[in-house]
Amino acid sequence: MQQPRGGMDDRPRLGQCRTMPAARPFPRLAVRGLLLIDNRLLLVNAWGGGKSDLLCAPGGGVEPHSSLPENLMREFHEETGLTVAVGTPCLVNEFHAPEHGFHQVDIYFRVTLISGDPFAPWTDPEGIVTERHLVAREDMARYRYKPDSLPDVAWSDIIHYDPLEPLVR
Repeated sequence: MQQPRGGMDDRPRLGQCRTMPAARPFPRLAVRGLLLIDNRLLLVNAWGGGKSDLLCAPGGGVEPHSSLPENLMREFHEETGLTVAVGTPCLVNEFHAPEHGFHQVDIYFRVTLISGDPFAPWTDPEGIVTERHLVAREDMARYRYKPDSLPDVAWSDIIHYDPLEPLVR
């Protein structure tokens, strides 16, 4: 027999939650890691399939019921083949493209290399990341990267917040 809709029987009970329709989280939450190797920052291609020359720090979307550091360790390994230890947060950056209904909050952490070779071959299981670059601070101007504050944060001890930076390709 079906329960009546509305009223007392429609409320979630202790230990239960109401089934909600699947919806895209808004804004999307992602984690990224800043790894310096020999004073060079590890960056990866931001868009797969050669769509752009834009570079970013390795990382990706947060999966529910997993901590931010756990998500970052997983994403970092997928995108680089490297195993890292996650340190402290250092940057919160918001990307948005209102015309496409996109809004993402990236939380950046300082990370240290535990194992792996940044020059060894690897394959991103999702097929998005195909390039890894180790970039010295003085060479950053030769690359397109996001967020704009990346060099200032990576080569310092500051904690920074970038509100609503436009998404670019």
